[in-house]
Amino acid sequence: QVQSVESGGGSVQAGGSLRLSCTASGYTYANNCMGWFRQFPGKEREWVAIIYPNGVSTAYTDSVKGRFTISRDNAKSTLYLQMNNLKPEDTAMYFCARSKGWSCSTRAAGYEYWGQGTQVTVPS
Repeated sequence: QVQSVESGGGSVQAGGSLRLSCTASGYTYANNCMGWFRQFPGKEREWVAIIYPNGVSTAYTDSVKGRFTISRDNAKSTLYLQMNNLKPEDTAMYFCARSKGWSCSTRAAGYEYWGQGTQVTVPS
């Protein structure tokens, strides 16, 4: 089955840290952008961070800049999201996905091979 497998979520107090991982299952991604997205209950999926194939160029949504870091290990087909100084408003289901083709969009519609997600909870 072609999909992404996310892990590393959990419940952590405000100010704490989590590291999410995403492993590619059944597909390669070395030449594609990869992205982390999150979804709040009743809301559309929104982008959190994207990383270009070179592993150097990245982009973050404003609310996580300076707190989250996206990285990738192409040899291991694994994507990471280091989340520091977590806040209650970060509570959401987090997903990773591969960009369609060569574009590096911040729109969820531009991505494929979604996983089941991993829940991050930061109690207020």
